[in-house]
Amino acid sequence: MPKETRAEDVIVFTDLDGTLLDHQSYEYGPARQTLGRLRRLNVPLVLASSKTAAEMIPLREELGLAQWPMICENGAGAVGPSGPAPQQRAEYARLRRALDDLPRTLRRPFEGFGDMGPERIAQVTGLSIVAARLAAQRQFSEPGLWTGADPTLQGFLSLLQDKGIFARRGGRFLTLSYGASKADQMRGIVESLGKRVIIALGDAPNDAEMLASAQYAIILPNERGTAMSDLGTSAAEQIRAAAPGPEGWNDSLGTLLTRLGLPR
Repeated sequence: MPKETRAEDVIVFTDLDGTLLDHQSYEYGPARQTLGRLRRLNVPLVLASSKTAAEMIPLREELGLAQWPMICENGAGAVGPSGPAPQQRAEYARLRRALDDLPRTLRRPFEGFGDMGPERIAQVTGLSIVAARLAAQRQFSEPGLWTGADPTLQGFLSLLQDKGIFARRGGRFLTLSYGASKADQMRGIVESLGKRVIIALGDAPNDAEMLASAQYAIILPNERGTAMSDLGTSAAEQIRAAAPGPEGWNDSLGTLLTRLGLPR
């Protein structure tokens, strides 16, 4: 990118856990320098996570990013500065109704977050009760546990797909949504804000689509054993951070901004 890159053309998308936030402590302290630089330049920093809006809004405010949208629930939805819109709140209820309309033999083996109270969510996720209450405040997707046989699962997924609902497997959970991804939400946000220089940071395979859709993809080391491979035929310039978490985030993004000719 030539040195005449302007700050007003740039947008940054970042994963949270293991990327901007330390995997163990969930702190972002080592990233403060580059966070401050983005604020001074008025470069949008869009948080993108598997977390719900209720989980992310306090962090967005703490980071001084309340004027920017954020991508929630692994890309199943995006929330603007004013929070979820009424129609977005209705999307989860529609998904739950579709689930409950399934034959009982197919519905019974799936235990979604909407079937669990905070105590049960805390038990299956390891979250605190307070965090589990926030994780239960869903707008776009339904994670859950599948306890049925594989042939039954195929019937379950097939009937849901007929209703426009798709499933992604991640760890223990099967997550249902209407199919949007982090990359889909990224494209919509880029278009709405009129940006042309797109930077994305992530550390895990579920960030790959988002990174592949950027011009500059910063891949951080993953400390959980699920490291991201190269992005294949993506046109993105792939940059490997030297350190994980907020330290690697700060150094690699700061170096890229300098290379693009943006002031400190």
